[in-house]
Amino acid sequence: MLISTGAVVIISLIFLELRFSPNSINASDCITFKVGQGNIFEPVIATGTVEAENEVLVRCPTTSIVKQIVAEPGTRVQKGDVIMLMEDEPIKEEIGRIKDQLELKKNTLEKNNLGEFSTKVDLNYSEDVKKLNITSLKSQLADEEQLLEVGGISPAKIEKTKQEIDLAEKDLAMLKQKNTIRLKQLKAEEQGLLLGIKIQEKELNDKVSTLSQLRVTAPSSGIILSISNKVGEKVNTDNVLIRMSDLSTFKIAGSVEAKLADFIKTGKKVYAVIDSERLPGRIGNVTPLIENNKILFNVYLEEKAHPKLIPNQNITLWVVGKEADNVLKIKSLSFFEKEVPNILYVLKNGEAIRRPIKTGIKNPDEIQVLSGLEAGETIIVPKRGLSAFHNASSVAINN
Repeated sequence: MLISTGAVVIISLIFLELRFSPNSINASDCITFKVGQGNIFEPVIATGTVEAENEVLVRCPTTSIVKQIVAEPGTRVQKGDVIMLMEDEPIKEEIGRIKDQLELKKNTLEKNNLGEFSTKVDLNYSEDVKKLNITSLKSQLADEEQLLEVGGISPAKIEKTKQEIDLAEKDLAMLKQKNTIRLKQLKAEEQGLLLGIKIQEKELNDKVSTLSQLRVTAPSSGIILSISNKVGEKVNTDNVLIRMSDLSTFKIAGSVEAKLADFIKTGKKVYAVIDSERLPGRIGNVTPLIENNKILFNVYLEEKAHPKLIPNQNITLWVVGKEADNVLKIKSLSFFEKEVPNILYVLKNGEAIRRPIKTGIKNPDEIQVLSGLEAGETIIVPKRGLSAFHNASSVAINN
C-alpha cells in the first residue's frame, strides 16, 4: 500500500504536535497576573534632559493694569501664594453684562416655550374643529342618502354635500401641513435661543476664569527674581509679569521629531521615565521654531523635587497620545515587545486554558484587551515564553 508524500508530512506534523505539546508544567516555571481595568494610553516617545527649574515666567492673562504688588522680588513664595493683583473692575463689568444678557435670553426662551405650547393648543384646536366639521358632513351625507332612497331629496343635494366633504378634507390636510411647518419653525427658534445661551455661558465661564487669574499666584514654590511692571502700569495679554526660580526643583527640556509636532501641545500629559518609575507631568512652553528637525518643549513634573532627578540627566519621555478610559488591560511582558500576543492562557481549576484575544492600545507597561478576556481573570505565562505551551488548547499546572 502506497502513502503519498503529503500524507506523510501531515502524519509527521500530527506526531510532532502530540510529542512536544506539554501535558503539564510546573507553576514555579510560570508567572501569573490579573486582567485589570482602568485607563491606558499610547505613548509618543520623546527625549528629555533634566534641568534646574531656574526660571518660571508668569504672564498676564488679559490686558489690565497692575493694581497691587503683594510680594516683592527676593521673596520666597509657596505654590498658590498671591504675588500680584491686577485691576479687575472692567472684567467684572463684562461678567455682569453677560449675566444680564443671559437672563434676557433665558427669559425669551421661557416665553418662546410658553408661546410654543399655546400655539400647539391653538393648532390642535383648529384641526379638531375641521375634523368635527368633516364628521358632521359625513353624517349629513348618510342622512341625505337615506332620504334619496325614498325620494325625499334630489341627487344634486347629495353631490353638493360630497363636494363639501372633499373640500373640508383637503382643507384639513393643508392645515396639518401648515401646522407641521409652524411647529418646526418654533423648534428652530428654540434651538437658536439655546445655542445663543450656550455660547454666552461659555463666554461667561471664560471671563470668570480670567477674573480668577487676575489674582496672579505662584505656579510653583520658589523665589521671585523680578517683577516687570509697577503699580498703575498697563500690561498687555501674555506679557511677562513675573520671573521666578528655585534651584531645589527641576523641569525637563524635551525634544521630539518634527513629524510628531501635532502631539506636542501645552498642557498635554507626559510621563518622565526614570528606571522603573513613571513621573507624571504636563507640557509647558513649546518652542514654535524647528531646530535640527526637532520640536523643543518644557515639561513640568508633579514631583519637581523627586530624589531621582539629577541635573543634565538624559531620560525618556512618554507624551500621552491616544487614550482609552475604563478598559480591560494586561501587563506587558518583555517578550511581548516584538509582537503583541493574540493568544494567551487563562488559569482555571489548575489548568492553563488557551484563549484567543484581540488587543488595542499598547505601551511598554500595559496592553489594552479589546476582547477574549474578562476583568479579574488570571493570566499564566511560562517564564521562557508562550512557545513553551506549544499552542496546546490546555495545559495542567503542577503545584
